[in-house]
Amino acid sequence: MPIANFFRRPHYTSDATQFLNELKAQRPWLDAAQQQGRALLWDKEIDRQQQADMRAGRVAQPSYVYYPMGDFGKSRQG
Repeated sequence: MPIANFFRRPHYTSDATQFLNELKAQRPWLDAAQQQGRALLWDKEIDRQQQADMRAGRVAQPSYVYYPMGDFGKSRQG
């Protein structure tokens, strides 16, 4: 006797899935337009050398950036 999967609902599709399927059926060009939009910002070649140079040139941020801790005593001594 095969074990039935309690969570399996073969004939169920959510409202969101139904909406997306209908939208894609009405506008078949939507997938291509989405891929073009993604290519504008995300699908880019990465220059590994430039990334390494940027990481090497970073300056460590002080622990408290809003007030220079080294000048604290000087400004209070009048």
